[in-house]
Parts: sequence; C-alpha cells; structure tokens
Amino acid sequence: MRLFAGLDLPEQVVENLTGMVAKLRPLAPIAWSAPANLHITTKFIGEWREERLDQLQRALAELPSRPAIEVVIRKLGFYPNGRAPRVFWCGVEAPELPRLAAETDAATARLGVDPEKRAYSPHLTLARIRERQDSSGFSQAVAALSGQEFGRFTASGFFLYQSRLHPGGSVYTKLAEFPFTS
Repeated sequence: MRLFAGLDLPEQVVENLTGMVAKLRPLAPIAWSAPANLHITTKFIGEWREERLDQLQRALAELPSRPAIEVVIRKLGFYPNGRAPRVFWCGVEAPELPRLAAETDAATARLGVDPEKRAYSPHLTLARIRERQDSSGFSQAVAALSGQEFGRFTASGFFLYQSRLHPGGSVYTKLAEFPFTS
C-alpha cells in the first residue's frame, strides 16, 4: 500500500480553489489535480506492508497532543520556479504545521521509513507540468491571483491516507483519523 499523512481541507476551501482552477484551466493544458485529491501532506510514507498497518497507526496515534492548528490557504506559485515550472501550487500558512510534520517524520523513521532530507514546505499541489509550453497567459493570470486568500480553517486532526494509482490519476482513501487533543 502507498501511504501518506496529511490534513484534509474543508469543503469551502475546496470550492474556492475549484473556482479559481476553473478560470485558469483553459489557459494551460497541464495535469490538474482532482478537487477530491486536494490535501496538505505532512509526511509521504510510501510503500507500506498491510500487515504492519496497525503498527503504523499506533505510532501516529502516539504523537504528542497539541491544540488545533490554524491554517490559511493563500498565494500561488511554481516549483522549482516560474521559468521552468514542474508544479503549480497554492501556499499553506500554518506556523504549527512544521512541528507536526517533524514529529510524524520522527515517528515513521523509527518504523523504518526514510526521514525527510528537505525542509518541510506545506503546499497544495494544484497541477503538475510535464512539458514546457508557452504559458505567458497562464503565468499572467496566476500573477494576478497570487495574493488572493482561498480560505482559512482550524484543523482538529490529521489523517492517514492510502494512494492508489489509476490511469485517470490517483485516488486517495482515508484509512485512519488522528484527532489533536490538548
């Protein structure tokens, strides 16, 4: 099974992002993320044997308690940059999120998952850009929206997701919820 941990988005935030994407979609023939797949990853776990699923869930349930996390969704950009983009993203502002990501990383590392080598950078992947293309109109439209806020919410827990690869794109299924308690 292919797994990751992350935060779910409330329906209103997904609707706001879907509306923005609907305006941009005609400007760029890129691989857009399905609205149902929008989430904030805190740890990509990768392949995991199903017979060890209980062990992983226990480790995640034992993360330190914490208050709910305030999250703001705003800002648009490209990884690695706008000149040679590979990913079109929306920013996530949540000062407490890096601590959750680090604790999740440490807990999964104790179970044999490779620890993260890069600094945690929370974002929503809106699209993947596989080929270079003339996208000046798209880039200008993104620049005009770049400072817009798409919503804010309070996350009261995180989820363990399974990712199944299908010809039309990945399908994510929530396997377990881990509420924050404080």
